[in-house]
Amino acid sequence: MASSSLIYETGAWKDLKAHVEDIEKIHLRDLMSDTVRCKSMIIDFDGVLLDYSRQRANFDTLNKLHNLAKAAHLKEKINGMFNGERINSTENRSVLHIALRAPRDSVINSDGKNVVPDVWQVLDKIRDFSERVRSGAWVGATGKVLKDVIAIGIGGSFLGPLFVHTALQKDPEAIEFARGRQLRFLANVDPIDVARNIAGLNPETTLVVVVSKTFTTAETMLNARTLREWISAALGPQAVAKHMVAVSTNLTLVEKFGIDPNNAFAFWDWVGGRYSVCSAVGVLPLSLQYGFSVVEKFLKGASSIDQHFYSAPFEKNLPVLLGLLSIWNVSFLGYPARAILPYSQALEKFAPHIQQVSMESNGKGVSIDGVPLPYETGEIDFGEPGTNGQHSFYQLIHQGRVIPCDFIGVVKSQQPVYLKGEMVSNHDELMSNFFAQPDALAYGKTAEQLLKENVPQPLIPHKTFSGNRPSLSLLLPTLNAYNIGQLLAIYEHRIAVEGFLWGINSFDQWGVELGKSLATQVRKQLHASRKKGEPIEGFNFSTTTMLTRYLEESADVPKEDCTILPKI
Repeated sequence: MASSSLIYETGAWKDLKAHVEDIEKIHLRDLMSDTVRCKSMIIDFDGVLLDYSRQRANFDTLNKLHNLAKAAHLKEKINGMFNGERINSTENRSVLHIALRAPRDSVINSDGKNVVPDVWQVLDKIRDFSERVRSGAWVGATGKVLKDVIAIGIGGSFLGPLFVHTALQKDPEAIEFARGRQLRFLANVDPIDVARNIAGLNPETTLVVVVSKTFTTAETMLNARTLREWISAALGPQAVAKHMVAVSTNLTLVEKFGIDPNNAFAFWDWVGGRYSVCSAVGVLPLSLQYGFSVVEKFLKGASSIDQHFYSAPFEKNLPVLLGLLSIWNVSFLGYPARAILPYSQALEKFAPHIQQVSMESNGKGVSIDGVPLPYETGEIDFGEPGTNGQHSFYQLIHQGRVIPCDFIGVVKSQQPVYLKGEMVSNHDELMSNFFAQPDALAYGKTAEQLLKENVPQPLIPHKTFSGNRPSLSLLLPTLNAYNIGQLLAIYEHRIAVEGFLWGINSFDQWGVELGKSLATQVRKQLHASRKKGEPIEGFNFSTTTMLTRYLEESADVPKEDCTILPKI
């Protein structure tokens, strides 16, 4: 599937480059006046409505983008992913997070083996275990029900599950299943994060889920050892087997740690960390909190989009259209950032999750063949729920830099409120902004309009909005587990489409390795200096200066028996 030629050398790429000049002559005000065009840019699938009419694109743009998809062999690359080909070539792995939510009777092969039965074996094990914990059939060392769960993981083992958990917290069905239970996520190795997670919890009623594929991730394992000490100090070392379980493939280290290997839940090397929320990484803690039946609906929502992505024509394919438009904005119109703006507080952790999925996937400087790229890849993703963001960074996107925006709205609120005497409900007030902001960005406000409103001349430059700022809108019917799964899969596949078109490997992340290896050297130096008084050696002047200050001024902090763990 890999090719030594770069996409920018194709006629389709050059055609789009030349087309930019045509689009620069057209304002979004004019594009939006074309009803036929706007109607063609509204797509409805499985209750999800996409409106991309406020993109700086016309019929010609879309045709040229579809030509680019052909030149990049996009359909063949999508098929390769679904067929289990080792498209993660630098790690020689398949990319099959789609198998994690496939129906039980599906056939998805990796190396000639159908992996779906293995997936469902783990899902059935999670269903059984979570139901035993939730029913009280599995209890802690002192016989108390385990009603509190702390999931330890970092990166994809943390951000994805946290996003789904946060999104479900106020869903009426999920509330009923979660009553009397708590789920917390421990990621940062900073001891403050440990202190926050165990605050108010009793080890007797707490179950810890340690998520690490290799069981060697430095931050995760230090946090795991810290909570193991918290449990052991209160209940004795033997309690670990009843209060800690693992999501890992390294059963030897799991057992050595003190966790029964029978209480380890597997996942596979064809699951990338940032794409792992539908594996035991996310399904286990979420099932413990909400019950497996709720989480299964989340998986079904993601699977619906998977099948749509695989089979729908590109003209009606949500992830493909979003990916093509992202390429247009980044590589041709020159907009390097994207704002993700969900008009639902339940989605407050969505942008941080997609930030990782997108920037870790597509932040690459070489092609899939290792050829340095003469063009930029990836987007700078950020976001905040509306209307909070409007009072934060919207000033920039209205009158400063041009940043394409994704507006995400929900028809029915998880928690509707309508106060007597108010003009509209609270959700209507929120959604009024969802509908207004894209038009404000597209149309702007001219000096002539301001003059008609009798705005004083000195203020006109300050109150003028240029408009012509692209956005798209996604409208979900509600925000239940199924819809959350849909939203996740739409963005996962959008990111894959971008990588396929740029000709990069979106499924490795070598960029995180260098800093980790250098941190190992620093860790050894800190140990040598603290324990043996050895001088700092092997670092540049700047790092040596900073390390010296750190060691000198932290010398009076007690090193032994220093704990934030509460006494029970």
